[in-house]
Amino acid sequence: MGNGRLYRLSHSIYCCRYHLVWTPKYRGRVMASNYIKQEFARIFKQICSWKGFILHEFHIADDHIHLFLTIPPKYSVAYTLSILKGKSSAWIKKKNKKVPLGTFWCRGYFVSTIGIADMVIRKYIQNQEKEQSDQLVLL
Repeated sequence: MGNGRLYRLSHSIYCCRYHLVWTPKYRGRVMASNYIKQEFARIFKQICSWKGFILHEFHIADDHIHLFLTIPPKYSVAYTLSILKGKSSAWIKKKNKKVPLGTFWCRGYFVSTIGIADMVIRKYIQNQEKEQSDQLVLL
């Protein structure tokens, strides 16, 4: 599908990369279990494969999600987030009965377009565990 940084659809060539961050509704450590993290990783990869999103990097923390995606221009960011959040919430609830009923994800999200400095975003996402432990030491 891609040749380096550019991707093709039938009538377009694109490079639409985004850094997405969102949290669960009750911002506690609802994703602290390694099983839950592995399930979300599997679900996000499956959704990206299904919809044609390219997942470059991701991190699933205890209380938030980071994704670095390339999204085809035929999809809006809002649509992409609704698919990722909606499907992952439904699928995780089917697989695990310990997940709270009702809405799993909060309504909002953070999105940033990524230009040339993609390595900065990749390193930031990869170092999330270290950043969180450094913040705890400071407290």
